[in-house]
Amino acid sequence: MGAITNKFSDIKKNFTIYLMILPNLILFICLVIYPIIWTLGFAFYEYSGLGSTIKFAGLDNFKRLFTRDPLFWRAVLNTFVYASGKIVLTIPVAFLLAVFLNKKQRGSSFLKTVYFMPTIISISVMSLIFYLIFNTYNGTLNIMLKNAGIITESIGWLSKEHAMLTVIIVGAWGGIGNYMVYFLAGLQSIPKEVYESADIDGTNGWQRMLYITLPMMGSVLQFILMLAILIAFQDMQSIMVLTEGGPSSATEVMFLYVYKLFFPISAGEAIPPEYGYGAATGIASSAIVGVFTCIYLYLSRKLNEIY
Repeated sequence: MGAITNKFSDIKKNFTIYLMILPNLILFICLVIYPIIWTLGFAFYEYSGLGSTIKFAGLDNFKRLFTRDPLFWRAVLNTFVYASGKIVLTIPVAFLLAVFLNKKQRGSSFLKTVYFMPTIISISVMSLIFYLIFNTYNGTLNIMLKNAGIITESIGWLSKEHAMLTVIIVGAWGGIGNYMVYFLAGLQSIPKEVYESADIDGTNGWQRMLYITLPMMGSVLQFILMLAILIAFQDMQSIMVLTEGGPSSATEVMFLYVYKLFFPISAGEAIPPEYGYGAATGIASSAIVGVFTCIYLYLSRKLNEIY
């Protein structure tokens, strides 16, 4: 009885705190929990909206996913290619920019603003600008390369052969500034005394980088890599504007494929959505990202135990 009384006393004491949390909790339930439950439920039904009836499909959507939909698995492969390319390009560049700006040279504040600017620009607007730059026939990049005498014929930057590289470059350009800020915060958290001691011992720049900066940035780097993995695997907006997943599904990624099932992209042709199958592919896509993230967390924890 005394334990129950103490429990109610604690609730009464913290009532204001619970009251302040309540609006966020309601929004979390409505905007996160409910959609997840809705998606899990719809994965077992066939429904195309537009006044159609809902039919119970059982596991048919998942059977179709694993046996009759090679396009989804191609999208999975494209997602891994895109995510790997974006991370390999983004993380080193962001780190080098952070090291350069951490020296606090003249104009560094202005450069920080310039490098971070792509992060706050609308992805749709940014992608539209890059579409004009990479356009095959009258794109700015091809015109500049021709004027410089580097090429004689226009390069199809958005063609099947080059489209994936193009969307990786655009994705990396938009993410470098964000990771640069995280790296900069990590660099500034390293005590200056450590570098002063290293200077007294006669270390050069590369030795300071290898034996001081990188080891002391270990936890920050792990966080940045995890964030980069999650974002890269979920990227789709810039790809949708630039290529719509084409040509010939060369840049189709998982969540763009899921989006098309819910909101079909067509040129004047009425294509009904597939809510049930879209829900099934959404669950599978989320599971793939979750498994890959868990593998990364496991490996990073093992590395921490070793070193």
